[in-house]
Amino acid sequence: MLGVAVGWQLYDLTGSALDLGLVGLVQFVPMVLLTLVVGQVADRSDRRLIVVGCEVVKAAAAGALALGTIGGWQSRTSIFTLVALLGAAQAFENPAMTALVPEVVDRPRIAPAMAWVISAGQTAQIVGPALGGFLYAAGPGAAYFTAGAMALLAGALAAAVRVERTVRLREPVTLESVFSGAAFIQSRRVLLGTMSLDLFAVLLGGATALLPVYARDILDVGPVGLGLLRSAPALGALIISVFLARYPLERRIGLTLFRSVIVFGVATVVFGVSTNVVLSLIALTILGAADVVSMVIRVSLAQIRTPDAMRGRVSAVHSLFTGTSNQLGAFESGVVAALVGTVPSVVIGGLGTILVAALWMALFPELRRLGRFEE
Repeated sequence: MLGVAVGWQLYDLTGSALDLGLVGLVQFVPMVLLTLVVGQVADRSDRRLIVVGCEVVKAAAAGALALGTIGGWQSRTSIFTLVALLGAAQAFENPAMTALVPEVVDRPRIAPAMAWVISAGQTAQIVGPALGGFLYAAGPGAAYFTAGAMALLAGALAAAVRVERTVRLREPVTLESVFSGAAFIQSRRVLLGTMSLDLFAVLLGGATALLPVYARDILDVGPVGLGLLRSAPALGALIISVFLARYPLERRIGLTLFRSVIVFGVATVVFGVSTNVVLSLIALTILGAADVVSMVIRVSLAQIRTPDAMRGRVSAVHSLFTGTSNQLGAFESGVVAALVGTVPSVVIGGLGTILVAALWMALFPELRRLGRFEE
């Protein structure tokens, strides 16, 4: 909801497409700058309270966006400042939220619990933009106040979560402890393999960044078609995440991971060459479903194979991997499209994803042979 409202209002104020791109950058920069800090905080504090605090901050930022709109003092600078605050809150919340799941459910239920978490996120990606656009029709303030109220509700629900009281880390903060999350991942080749595979696969397969070009120039479906194209990956992701929550993966985890990445690459290629909107929607739906399979495996492995005292720092590094691949993937797709054309850019990215999967199968044989989540 906030993404839609901020985008529309900013474009109304400035008329600059570059500013729309800068919104993503402004949210991404705090994640990069705070990665080493947020992991330490998540491992030294009550993760539940971190989530509550971050939701309160997001509610305050949404409220400020609403008041700025109603008061007539909203500007490009104020929007970017508040968006950066939202990005910082999200940077603190993501690792704490992910690391909180193993405190709420038993170890055997972590994988299906992660699938439910992901399905909730995908539902929000489908419903949120539509609801935000509907509310924006009544004015930006309506969308901002509603988003702020929902953030407060989310904080209240997080505060009501019951967790076992855990003794938190009390060792002094040193250079070694700051970088310990990255060092832990590097020392566990299964984790390093899954995270780096996702980084390079998504980096190359960023077709969704070029959907406006496909909607207008290739498929000729207009803004309504663009909305359908944007919703298709989230719909596929929602369907498969609910399925995995009901029927969790239990064997041949490694092969399933590589197969899902290869399917992601193949679906990207099919979408790239398609000139039929129905085929394009099917390809995007499959692409979203395949992406969630690898996401559930990656997140579940990180939580199950990481000691509780390290989960915050490992989750923070994982969030950086994910954020980097998404943001830089969109940038890479745009650059290649400008150099060689939109269709070749998407096809090259899909083929590159397949190549990365094949290369990682050779570089990480232990990941290819991985049978179960538990060591």
